[in-house]
Amino acid sequence: MTILVEHFVPDSRVDEKKVIEERDNELVLDGGFVVPKSKETDAFDAPDMNFLGHSFRDYENGESERQQGVEEFYRMQHIHQTYDFVKKMRKEYGKLNKMEMSIWECCELLNNVVDESDPDLDEPQIQHLLQTAEAIRRDYPDEDWLHLTALIHDLGKVLLLPEFGGLPQWAVVGDTFPVGCTFDSANIHHKYFKGNHDINNPKYNTKNGVYTEGCGLDNVLMSWGHDDYMYLVAKKNGTTLPHAGLFIIRYHSFYPLHKAGAYTHLMNDEDRDDLKWLHVFNKYDLYSKSKVLVDVEQVKPYYISLINKIKMVVKMVVTLFLLTFGLAHARYPIFPTPYAPPSNGIVKTSVNQFPGFTPPFYPPGHKKHPPSPEHLAKNAKMSIN
Repeated sequence: MTILVEHFVPDSRVDEKKVIEERDNELVLDGGFVVPKSKETDAFDAPDMNFLGHSFRDYENGESERQQGVEEFYRMQHIHQTYDFVKKMRKEYGKLNKMEMSIWECCELLNNVVDESDPDLDEPQIQHLLQTAEAIRRDYPDEDWLHLTALIHDLGKVLLLPEFGGLPQWAVVGDTFPVGCTFDSANIHHKYFKGNHDINNPKYNTKNGVYTEGCGLDNVLMSWGHDDYMYLVAKKNGTTLPHAGLFIIRYHSFYPLHKAGAYTHLMNDEDRDDLKWLHVFNKYDLYSKSKVLVDVEQVKPYYISLINKIKMVVKMVVTLFLLTFGLAHARYPIFPTPYAPPSNGIVKTSVNQFPGFTPPFYPPGHKKHPPSPEHLAKNAKMSIN
């Protein structure tokens, strides 16, 4: 199997901070990624109000019925999202053993989903996916991995649908937060955590709780929802999305971290690098919500071509997605021979197909340089239907 990544690989003799493009939102190369030089020079001009006429993420205006519904959502979420609940849900939904469908079919399912925790959106979720992806595509035309991340980042919300278990809203959407340690005051509607059973467990009520400082967010249990679900799907099926893509998928609803700066004591250096991309993504995820709808049929061919290029197939466990990636035009091959997908487009892979795999977005000699082809070939286990 060949996994190829089409990205610029900087010469190891060149400073990784080299400025690669001069324009209004000057970009720099940071650890192999192109990121905005600073928040001030970012090209994205965020609006002051959402299309409903309120400030974005306004949880304090309790006058409207929608705002009251959002508050009730967080009351339920904060009461029920316990450490034991999260462990149980991760175990159950990490089996990847039920059904398969295409990525686009899954996107279309989101036409039936409305996120009750979101005060800024009352359109079907497929519109949010496409609005976010199209806004990023406009400003970052060469970062196709980021377009794809935007398209799939909320697919886990199909857990709300009856045919996929019909989980309650509080178990699927909303802001996320770590469990197993103190609930930081930066969490929205923090007062409702007083009803959470973990409050009575001393080992969960210190700053670090069951974790150690600097342990890395990969080692932290997050409240259960569509973010962690989609992350598990991608992670367990050997996705070759860059780690920053996985970071965005798992933590894009972790507003206490990327908006308020809470829980940073649990982060490691890799988290801090990836957080730069999450800050980029979040502006589009939040501010691209609009009543101006994307013409789905007009943009569909581009995203279908991107899905085909990255060879994504969906495997579902009451909705779990199997993601297999192989970018077609490579600068940096990981396997020595090309990979030809089966005629039916379905590839089943075992859990942990590519242990330790990090996409080649780092120069040779970097500590995150990918494993050798021999290592990957030795550990890869693949069966094709």
